[in-house]
Amino acid sequence: MDIRRTVLWMIFSFSLLLLWNNWQIHNGKPSLFGGPTPTASANANGTPAAANNATPSVPTAPAASAAAAPSTVPGAATPAPTRSEEVVVTTDVLRLTFDTLGAQLVRAELLKYPATGQPDKPTVLLDRSAGLNYVAQTGVVGAANGQNFPTHLTPFRVVSTERQMTGDSLVVTFEAESGGVKVTKTFTLHRGRYDIDVRHDLANVGSAPVTPALYLQLERDGNDPADTSSFYHTFTGIAVYSEQDKFQKMTFADIEKKKANYIKQADNGWIAVVQHYFATAWVPPQGKPRNNEVLEVQKNLYAARTIEAVGEIAPGAAARVDSHLWVGPQDQKAMAALAPGLELVVDYGWLTIIAKPLFKLMTWLHSILGNWGWTIVALTVLIKALFYPLAAASYRSMARMKQVAPRLQALKEKYGDDKQKLNAAMMEMYRTEKINPLGGCLPMVVQIPVFISLYWVLLASVEMRGAPWILWVHDLSIRDPYFILPAIMMATMFLQIKLNPTPPDPVQAKVMMIMPLVFGGMMFFFPAGLVLYWCVNNTLSIAQQWSITRAMQRKTEAAANR
Repeated sequence: MDIRRTVLWMIFSFSLLLLWNNWQIHNGKPSLFGGPTPTASANANGTPAAANNATPSVPTAPAASAAAAPSTVPGAATPAPTRSEEVVVTTDVLRLTFDTLGAQLVRAELLKYPATGQPDKPTVLLDRSAGLNYVAQTGVVGAANGQNFPTHLTPFRVVSTERQMTGDSLVVTFEAESGGVKVTKTFTLHRGRYDIDVRHDLANVGSAPVTPALYLQLERDGNDPADTSSFYHTFTGIAVYSEQDKFQKMTFADIEKKKANYIKQADNGWIAVVQHYFATAWVPPQGKPRNNEVLEVQKNLYAARTIEAVGEIAPGAAARVDSHLWVGPQDQKAMAALAPGLELVVDYGWLTIIAKPLFKLMTWLHSILGNWGWTIVALTVLIKALFYPLAAASYRSMARMKQVAPRLQALKEKYGDDKQKLNAAMMEMYRTEKINPLGGCLPMVVQIPVFISLYWVLLASVEMRGAPWILWVHDLSIRDPYFILPAIMMATMFLQIKLNPTPPDPVQAKVMMIMPLVFGGMMFFFPAGLVLYWCVNNTLSIAQQWSITRAMQRKTEAAANR
């Protein structure tokens, strides 16, 4: 049996499997490599969600329904025919638009992050438009006797007057009163930060005690972001984190099918909506019991909410709830400082244990070099240097295989179609020459997890977005505008194949020659930062292989001349 043929076809088959898996994920189907079995009816401990009575039950109801249960969170049906006003506030990094109807955050522009392909316009993360329905909402439920507390569909009045940040912070305040409860929402924005302090003051202005519950909610449609690529998969969906079950993410397709798996009751953690490079997240007070809900509120509109019982408030008394809202890029350092586990929205999957150190190394290199393109080059060089002993062993094995290639061809011609005798003769030659036919493959297999991790680090890092390198490469997160780097990568792949021993099987040889065209063609649409990494990696591999092969040739020639 030709071992090299087997190894080649195993690699080829595995590549096809990975491509099919990514296609499945791209179309909203579960990964072929497993994951927790979805369940929508129970929490992490197998207890039905309704078993916890810490907060009122919150079934979804249309906003226009007058018969809605007092404790329900209003749905997102037809907008209420109530006059509203938009309040626009600006900091050095954010331009936010609030709607006085519900004091909702209905638009968020990230001033430091230009829109893809539009460098003169900021990225719009939240919006309420024909192309995107993505908002942050809060409200109070739990009123009795058919009354309603202020929700995200209740008219609020803006109390604050400042609209432009002049100092280190900017405060925006809204008030509303309904059902004997006055709610004051205070949003405090900070200079240079994407986390917003959100304070809710609930005052009982009625004559009877009340037991309200506060909900924090994110609503988003199920459409992919406008700059989503068809050639590589990035996650867009909802995530829930708790100390018990850690990071749990759900696609919109799973939510629609009621297959979303997440913890229903917790006293810690957060909820978030995640997309490539950016995220929004509500971080409620920690240590207080609450319910989490993820659901489809109407066709192609999904909600993630957390609901916390505030407790009894006597007439004339008040209660305060402090929470945080993140609206911005997936800045791992800042997100980790805001809440435990929030940096996990940058999801590296099962390779996190390798990817995290790689990202830290990359950020350290950038602090020295100051350019993300050169950081990628330096990081690739360091990794290649680390794995040089394994790579050297692999290249020596391939060099020995190349030296005996004429003898292998002679054996093939000698034995013709007698595969049994051919394989026996090949194995005998391998033993005589002390060659391991797998010696060129196994060292490379060890390196695969590291290079896959580096792939995901480069793909997921928002630091790459809008980052220039040199000359024609002005943004490492989008494709090379002139396809120069993909062309270089294809050339290096062809050169690598020429340096390797020619497979004895003509079919194998043809497959090897086609692979640069296939992978190079794919790279035409990949981010320039990823292609730069592959170009540097291939170039270093060629240099290592050529030098090792030349050294072995000189050694062989010297031995022959003795």
